[in-house]
Amino acid sequence: MVVSEGIQPMGISAGPYSGKPNPHAWMSADNALIYVDNIRDALVKYDPPHADTYRRNAEAYKEKIRQTMAPLQARLAQLPADKRWLVTSEGAFSYLARDYGLRELYLWPINADQQGTPQQVRKVIDTMKKERIPTIFSESTISDKPARQVAREAGAHYGGVLYVDSLSAADGPVPTGSTCCASPPKPSSTVSRTG
Repeated sequence: MVVSEGIQPMGISAGPYSGKPNPHAWMSADNALIYVDNIRDALVKYDPPHADTYRRNAEAYKEKIRQTMAPLQARLAQLPADKRWLVTSEGAFSYLARDYGLRELYLWPINADQQGTPQQVRKVIDTMKKERIPTIFSESTISDKPARQVAREAGAHYGGVLYVDSLSAADGPVPTGSTCCASPPKPSSTVSRTG
């Protein structure tokens, strides 16, 4: 079973991994729907007596994904297109950024490069100042120090942790994959600032 069948990979746009597939395809709700369909089809194939259950569960889960992402989509729609930025430590959100029309800015392309070069860091700081981007986030599996440094130097806010390659504890903010974007930040305060 290849659950990623039908997903169009995006290339990493910078650094030593430039052109290689970005491995964070699950950050796209559209891709998540494809994963669910592929898993459903495999389960139906290997366990036909329970096919109706797999189909019902897949449709219910797909609806849950759509409902989870709807508030983010509605909030982003309130922002002018040129103010839709997502700034993070790692370039792990390219699929999400593509799906929601966000401009993505990051310190390093993937977490194999956990320290941005001075040039990468300066580019992010300068862009945040020029575009008046109010917030930078970090990922749960890395140190928040680089993002906090950029926030200080750019006169911005450190927005906290986003979960990409891990989940939180069971009582935390992201205990399951379906809760990854359940409480997205409000665009008016964290994705971009205007004027």
